[in-house]
Amino acid sequence: MTREERLLAAVIDAVDTLVDDFDLIDFLHTLCDRCTELLDVSAVGVMLEDPSGKLQLIAASDEHTRLLELFALQHDEGPCVECHRSGTLRLNIDLTCPVETSPFPTFAARAREAGFVVTHALPMRLRAKVIGALNLFDPRPQNLSAADVRVAQALADVATIAILQHRTVAHANQQRAQMRAALISRVVIEQAKGILAERWNTGVDEAFDALRRHARSHQLGLTQLCRQIIDGHLDTDTITRP
Repeated sequence: MTREERLLAAVIDAVDTLVDDFDLIDFLHTLCDRCTELLDVSAVGVMLEDPSGKLQLIAASDEHTRLLELFALQHDEGPCVECHRSGTLRLNIDLTCPVETSPFPTFAARAREAGFVVTHALPMRLRAKVIGALNLFDPRPQNLSAADVRVAQALADVATIAILQHRTVAHANQQRAQMRAALISRVVIEQAKGILAERWNTGVDEAFDALRRHARSHQLGLTQLCRQIIDGHLDTDTITRP
């Protein structure tokens, strides 16, 4: 495949995330593979922020890189950490240069031990929202070309859009599921109210009040209590009549 074809394949991978069975871990590991194929780097790591805003390592191209990225998170330093905080590119960082690595000397030393001499960090960002960072490593003392930078940022941007879109879909599905559950619960409660009202020869409002009091006093969910009544698992004589 040509480089253009591989880049197109990476975009198609992102589009495929719109399906319901999207696997985030597999997608981000594929992103790592695409980066090493399309860019002149040897290792890749992907960090995403969790719901609390804290960075977490999600994928890495190999075990050495995974351990290095975990080290960065544990010590809260490194280009990827800084890139996530600022939302700006950090390119062509010479890990052997004390001046360039002065903000993260501990990380730089560990990266050199892993065999890397150059690193780059690109934000995973959509407009003002930064959800993580893409980290690139290489054991050779060479910079990314302008074309490689554009490709790397394009991959990070496409991945960001795919992840945010999936989160939106997942949230919408969760809301729909909650609404379906609420509607089902409403039906169950109405049935139980009707059963009590008929047995007691009273109004449904009085039956509902009795159900709520019984559920609270026995630390039961209202829907759970009503299901027990409908299924015949609860003797309604144990419920205090209004």
